[in-house]
Amino acid sequence: MTVVDSEVAPPPSATDVIAAAPRLQQAGRSGRARGWRIARGGLSILVSAVVVLGAWQLFLVVFHVKHFIGKGPLDVWHYLFVAASASANRTAVLHESFTTLRDAGLGLVAGTVSALGCAVAFNLSRPVERTLMPIAMVLRSVPLVAMTPLIVVIFGHDLGAVTIIAGIVTFFPTLVNVTLALRWAPRDSIDLCRAYGASPAKTLWKVQAPNALPALMASLRIAAPLALVGALLAEWLATGQGIGYRILQVGGLSDYSGLWSRVVLVTLYSFALYRLIGGVERIVLRRFAPVRS
Repeated sequence: MTVVDSEVAPPPSATDVIAAAPRLQQAGRSGRARGWRIARGGLSILVSAVVVLGAWQLFLVVFHVKHFIGKGPLDVWHYLFVAASASANRTAVLHESFTTLRDAGLGLVAGTVSALGCAVAFNLSRPVERTLMPIAMVLRSVPLVAMTPLIVVIFGHDLGAVTIIAGIVTFFPTLVNVTLALRWAPRDSIDLCRAYGASPAKTLWKVQAPNALPALMASLRIAAPLALVGALLAEWLATGQGIGYRILQVGGLSDYSGLWSRVVLVTLYSFALYRLIGGVERIVLRRFAPVRS
């Protein structure tokens, strides 16, 4: 029999242990801080849910809303999970939700990309901004409900019209915020780029774009729920699909449990989109945004 000697690592010395102690302590503190942040976020969501549910039920009681019309949290739970038709109700609501979230997502992307393109054009050419920004503000003052029939006549009742309607809602806040953020980039950094012969496009990419990231992410947090509202409006007035149209339909049929359930889900979707973009914002700003003193 052949015995193979294996090398055994020597035990760590006292010097190695002392040197590694600060790193271990820092890792422990980071883990505890991360766990505390997660727990605090979960507790905040729980408290918010309790407050909203309590205010909802209190509203029905204080204003003496008839139970036939006003449905509380337990009624919504019964409609979605307890009633004999709960499975069919959930299937229908989830199908409608997919349509509405798709419409809102397309509108958010289209509106944001269009706004970024216009903001960059405005920054690179002040004559373009002076010409087009007043037109954009005038169009913003026109109620979307009044514009929707025209959009439907031009683009039809398909997904294109929904994307445009939802995109219009997200376009203007992003355009204004990003345009101002690009303009308010640190003047010293811009002058330094120009001193080294950088082109306006390179200055925009290296200095102004990172400076505008916080404004862009804040605009997205505002625009995401607005895109959902625009999608609901488009479904109501244009496509006849999704939660927007179904809310109108079940209301006309006096199916108030279905009506309240869909309103609750739309509210939850808005909250989830806001929180989701907030999480993406923290990651993006930590990675790409300039460090501020």
